[in-house]
Parts: sequence; structure tokens; C-alpha cells
Amino acid sequence: MTRQRARVGMIVDPSEVSRLACRDAISFPAFTLLFSMIGFGSLVHQSDLPLLMAVALTAGIWGLPGQLTLVEMHVAGASLFFVVLGVALANARFLPMVVSFMPLMPSRSSNVASRFVLAQMLSINSWAAGLRRFPDITPELRRRYYVLFGVICMGSGVLGTVIGFVTVKLVPHEIALGLIFMNPLFFAVLLAGVTSRSAVTALLVGAPLGLFFHAIAPDLDLLLTGAVGGTLAFLIDRRGRSKAL
Repeated sequence: MTRQRARVGMIVDPSEVSRLACRDAISFPAFTLLFSMIGFGSLVHQSDLPLLMAVALTAGIWGLPGQLTLVEMHVAGASLFFVVLGVALANARFLPMVVSFMPLMPSRSSNVASRFVLAQMLSINSWAAGLRRFPDITPELRRRYYVLFGVICMGSGVLGTVIGFVTVKLVPHEIALGLIFMNPLFFAVLLAGVTSRSAVTALLVGAPLGLFFHAIAPDLDLLLTGAVGGTLAFLIDRRGRSKAL
């Protein structure tokens, strides 16, 4: 048995974990984020916000629904309180993701600041990639995979934001907005590939509910889809597990 697979089939070689993280990130996740953020950068420019603000929104919020919410509410002239509230609600889905995902990367360090940085880097890309790869990686090296994957994705997102902001006049408005939808389409493909019944259930329940709530309440569609769809998916998955037992 090789050194890399010495622990019951788990990868224990740091260099192999690094290569795996780079290979997984520099493919669909990085390119999808690049093109999606090109659309976002173009939208920020057309909203009369500066380039530094565009970069800060991408790196600071790191969630396209929340980023779009901030820009749209800024254009609408909403107060700071409601802008912050809207962004928080749009990205509220990250809270359960962080709570369930961070324990998968155990560490001897008790540095709270580093944990906040790791939580900030979490996206649905790194969440899904971690769920797919962590079972094959020894717990001590999972943080290495996550950090490398997250840095590449964030770098790609920031680069796309800058490109979209600078080249806004070269990209037609309709195409720029269309690029934004590459990210949710990739999310659907990504979740479909996760070997987790709960993730697939959430996708199958949330997709039609998203269309339904957008038609009847477009201002609250994300919130309603997350709350109602997530609750239904949880109940369906729990009922399925209880029957299996």
C-alpha cells in the first residue's frame, strides 16, 4: 500500500492534496465564477459605483445574490439599514453551511480570526467540492484543500469583477446580465454531482419553488425559496431516512 493511501484509502500526502485542489478549482468553478463576475462587474459600473467598491463587494460579500441585492437596493435609494438587512437575508443560506461544514476541517489551532477568514471563503463551490473530496482526504489536510480551492475561486471572482467593470462598454448589456446566470446553472450541475441525498432533494424541491415564488413574489423569491424549500427538503430527507431505518 502506498504512502498516499496508507490510511484506509485516504490521501495523506500534502502535495497530492494541493494538486487535487488546484485541479478541481481551475476548471468549471474558476471559469464559471470568472464569467459570472464579469457580468456583475459590468452591472456595478452601470450603477455608478467605483471599481474599488466592486472588488470589495465580491471579496467581502462573496455571494452573488447578496452582491446583486446590494447593488439593486443602492440604485433604488434604500437606506443603509435596509441594504444591510437585504444582503444578510440574501446570504442567510451560508449560516447553516458554515455551521455544518467547518467541523469537517479539524485543527489544533484555536485562533478565532483564522476561523472567520475560513468562513468568509466558503461558497457553494467550495462547500460542494469539500463534500465530494473530504471523504478521500485525511482530516489533517482538508483545510489545505479548502484554502487552495477557495483562494483560486476568490481570485477568479475578483479578476472577473475587474474585467467586467473595465470592459463594460465592450460587452452588450444583455450579454453581461446573461453571464450572471452561469453561476446558478453551475450550482445545479454541481449539486447534482454531490453524492448526498439531502443535497439532491434540496435541488429537486428548490428549483420549481424558485420559479413559483419568483412569479408571485419577485422581491422575496430567494428568501421564500430558501425557507420553504429548505424546510420541505429537510422534512422529506428525514422521513426517507427514518423509513430506511
